[in-house]
Amino acid sequence: MRSLGLDIGDKRTGVAICDPQGILATPLTVLDSKDEDTLIDVILKLVKQYKAERIVVGLPRRLNGELGKQAHKVTTFADKLSWQAKRSNFNQLDVQLWDERFSTRAAERLKLETGGKGRRLRPRSKKGAQNYNFQAKAEVDAIAAAFILQGFLNSCRPSNSEGL
Repeated sequence: MRSLGLDIGDKRTGVAICDPQGILATPLTVLDSKDEDTLIDVILKLVKQYKAERIVVGLPRRLNGELGKQAHKVTTFADKLSWQAKRSNFNQLDVQLWDERFSTRAAERLKLETGGKGRRLRPRSKKGAQNYNFQAKAEVDAIAAAFILQGFLNSCRPSNSEGL
């Protein structure tokens, strides 16, 4: 089953996609998150374009597992996305929430280890100005979406522990 993964943020949403067999997730793109209705429309266009049957939305939990303010925003967004999908005749689209703890950190680490630019994505100015490299942060958002989706896909596979 082909799935999209989403790492939703206040400014950007990272998007990942898996292969048709549902084995491997890869970063796809980054979308502007500022207008929620437009974001949902673009996501549904991607669903149609890639014939996705599932959307896995990263749920930002606190380290202790509790849901905070951002998690409630994401849950509300996922509900709205699901409702809009049904309204747009994507009746079979399954919208799932998946724990996204550490996905951005893992994406930053992977980008750094593979020689990606931007190091740890710190401000360019030492005076505290928030001049982040937008392209580097956007890449991390898409990679984080791939980590979220891959975690979900791995959880769906049957365990191979019997054959070991």
